[in-house]
Amino acid sequence: MSKIKFFIYLLVMVNTMSICAQTSIGGTIKDSNNNPIEGAAIVLNTPSNLYSTTDINGNFSILNVPTGDYKLTVSHLGYKTIETPIKVDSNNKTFSYTLQTDLLNLHTVVVTGTFNPRPQLESNTSISTLNKKDIQQVYPQGTANLLQNIPGTFADASAGEVFTRVYTRGVSAAAEDDMGWYYVSLQEDGLPVSLVQHSYYGSDLFHRTDLTTSKVEALRGGSASITAMNAPGGVYNFISRNSTENLNGEIQLQSGIQGEGNPLYRVDGVLGGALGNNWFFNAGGHYRLDEGARNTDFTFSKGGQFKFNVIKENSNGYFKLYGKYLNDYTNRYTGLPATNWNDPKPAFGLDFNSSVLMMPEFHANIPDGRNLDNTISFDPSQGVDAKDLAFGFDIFQDLGNNWSFKNNMKFSSKSANWQTSISNAFVSISDPTVYYLVSNGNPFPVGQIVFRDANSGNELARIDNSGIFSGDPAQYLTSGTLPNDAVMGTSTWYKDNDADEFMQQFTLRKEWENHDLNFGIASGFSDTLVYTQGSFAFSTYENNSRMLQVTLENPGEPVMALSDAYGVSNYGGLFFTNSRANVTQLATFVNDRWKLSENLQLDLGVRFETIKHKGSNDRFAPFTQTGGLDGDENTAYDNNILQPTGEQDTFNFNYNYVSYSTGINYKITDDAALFGRFSKGHKAPELNYYFNNFANVPINKKGEVQDINQVELGLKSNFKDVSFTTTLFWSELKNIGVTNFEFDDDTSNIFYTPIQFNTSRTIGLEWESVYSPLEHFAFRFNGVIQNPKATKWNIYDAAGSVDTSDDSTTDYSGNTLPFNPKLMFNVIAEYNKNKTASFIKWRYMGKREGNVANAFQLAAYSVFDAGLGYKINSHLSANILATNILNSDGLANFFGANSFGANANGATSEFIEANPDASFVVVPILPRAALLQLNYKF
Repeated sequence: MSKIKFFIYLLVMVNTMSICAQTSIGGTIKDSNNNPIEGAAIVLNTPSNLYSTTDINGNFSILNVPTGDYKLTVSHLGYKTIETPIKVDSNNKTFSYTLQTDLLNLHTVVVTGTFNPRPQLESNTSISTLNKKDIQQVYPQGTANLLQNIPGTFADASAGEVFTRVYTRGVSAAAEDDMGWYYVSLQEDGLPVSLVQHSYYGSDLFHRTDLTTSKVEALRGGSASITAMNAPGGVYNFISRNSTENLNGEIQLQSGIQGEGNPLYRVDGVLGGALGNNWFFNAGGHYRLDEGARNTDFTFSKGGQFKFNVIKENSNGYFKLYGKYLNDYTNRYTGLPATNWNDPKPAFGLDFNSSVLMMPEFHANIPDGRNLDNTISFDPSQGVDAKDLAFGFDIFQDLGNNWSFKNNMKFSSKSANWQTSISNAFVSISDPTVYYLVSNGNPFPVGQIVFRDANSGNELARIDNSGIFSGDPAQYLTSGTLPNDAVMGTSTWYKDNDADEFMQQFTLRKEWENHDLNFGIASGFSDTLVYTQGSFAFSTYENNSRMLQVTLENPGEPVMALSDAYGVSNYGGLFFTNSRANVTQLATFVNDRWKLSENLQLDLGVRFETIKHKGSNDRFAPFTQTGGLDGDENTAYDNNILQPTGEQDTFNFNYNYVSYSTGINYKITDDAALFGRFSKGHKAPELNYYFNNFANVPINKKGEVQDINQVELGLKSNFKDVSFTTTLFWSELKNIGVTNFEFDDDTSNIFYTPIQFNTSRTIGLEWESVYSPLEHFAFRFNGVIQNPKATKWNIYDAAGSVDTSDDSTTDYSGNTLPFNPKLMFNVIAEYNKNKTASFIKWRYMGKREGNVANAFQLAAYSVFDAGLGYKINSHLSANILATNILNSDGLANFFGANSFGANANGATSEFIEANPDASFVVVPILPRAALLQLNYKF
């Protein structure tokens, strides 16, 4: 044989032997109940990390594995990870394992609040995880409703899916009402949902949870100061499903009944799998039609979203393209009147569980104050139409020599159009305010006022108001009356919000034997516009109000229209904001995880952040043409339209600050660790500072940066039958800017009071625990006990007028911080065996102060939820969920006295003592609801 032939023969033999030396391996992954685990990740540590995921039967396979020795890793959220050496040869190709439950996911890798992913047990932060099972146990009523299951998190979802409040550890002072996510970051896959927020524009508008969500990681305080953009209070990161080796999917059909029989219909779907050549995809979303938890004459919510990601993997990392399209209409519930300050009960014949005080559906055309040649189509049944078109790129690559980088960037175009009512105060027909608001007293209607049903045209009441200035009540002139002898003090609340945003975080990582160094940059840019217009509207003060067409019909005089045919009055005369802003956020950070010994690790991080706000507010003035916009002196409703004067007040301010955080983790055993952390963070003002506080005045001062100091000390333990984490914390918030929304009865001006800068402090203990005494039973107990204090607190008293000569401030230092319970917890009992799964949950919300004066308390309440599921076969399952089973009428919020322009801080002890029978406004929690789910997996 020649040398060439011998070489060719040898080459063929070597390749043949190489091919023959490859095999395929497979096996099954089950839990301790011998049930297959779907979606478990199996990784074989080859140079290119061969891997697979289990199918619906728990089976996996990996093709073309060269024979040899490997380390096999099996992991799944909610179970302890297995790492074991294996030998692959022709006689050893099947590997089956049983995963033990990780009761609190302490061995699960977390990516939130850290620059280098690590098991939760090894982190030095207070972090919790909700997996897919946890998410499926919650009735779908919005993001905040889901987060009520996170220990230490105060979440108020009483208004519905949007207009919610979420905060932790007493870091809450500016997170009230229309700015409810002020201190925390709501994220999707590691980047904020929205970069900016201001009144009625928050991140919850653009976020929905569905089957595309894999898990939620919740970080409370701590390292949020150095890992999140301008959000020192915490991070709530919703992580999407990612790639799977095998094609699989899920369809979920849901039908529910809420309150007094209002239906909910919803369909969710998700599909994922391989596209070949290391390409993978996942896509899904949902659509729903929801009549709402309370009785309205319109559909409360409708719409949905579509999300996707496509991943290309290589031997050194991955590239991911992802996107989302959200187009959703929803509304928010306003407060309800109550009486009896000591034990609030619904007033005026309303019911806490079913009633609403909101304008009904109607279709009006209101002049657009920006350009009076145009009109705005207004329909309060629309609520808020939120749209979000977003796409991003996430890249990770191993550069070799223990260097790697990760870059996550996202572009989005958002819009939120509000068409709803603001305020629903009781205004007596004997109160001059209701007539002044027709056109800010130009003219003031005196004499015979006629109220007609705007839909039917039928006369409801005819009154004479000419005696109200001498203290006499308005007199009915016919047998017809208005419900409760009042109209609802409300406004058509129209807001146009648009924002184009880009955000990005780049991290470069270098690992040594004892150091894990991460440094990088984060950036965000937002170009945002906001327009707000408000008109007074006449409607009855009753459940499911009716719009009122109102006229002045004095004998011998022409009829004067005080409202249009739909009941809208004082076109565009109550509110006007036309503003724009460019926001630039830049940050650079460095973090070192220093391994001091085998069991002791130190975490050191620092972040420099600069935020620039540049924009302008339009100045405005009333339209002054004789007879108003239409030139008709007998139509009073268009005499006071606010419009731009052409002048603008500009702002251009920079906020620079350094935040730092240091933590330590001591690993006692493989299943127990101690941790501690100190953090100093900051919160720059949001755009509402400029939009709300400088109406027709120069913006000559930038806002104050709030300072937050936090200390925490915790223990994490994971044993066979019990797991728990407990964290002792101290937090201090300084430079809290506080202002109140006020109404001047004499001039009909609506204004914000001068800002007062205050300080709060909270000490508390959080805990999260699971106890599983028997194989199929588990008991979960989590919550917080805390002492929130307003250590330095002043409230500005405007004495009910714009005039500052009689103004004063009141010192409430040392009082309990409002809206923060001293105790709240969740207790859950679970039973899972074979094909059956069930749970019952008790959620307890402790007493809260309704204002910083501590003059009114929101009583403690309890909510009970339950669920039962049955796995019909390997593909089909059915579940029943019920929330607020006992129909608790707990109160979540307090808005103060039931009068136009009132606020919670006005209800002082002196006010309550002087007005013991007065009504006031509270916001009840959502009523009972039940849901049937059918899930089909394939």
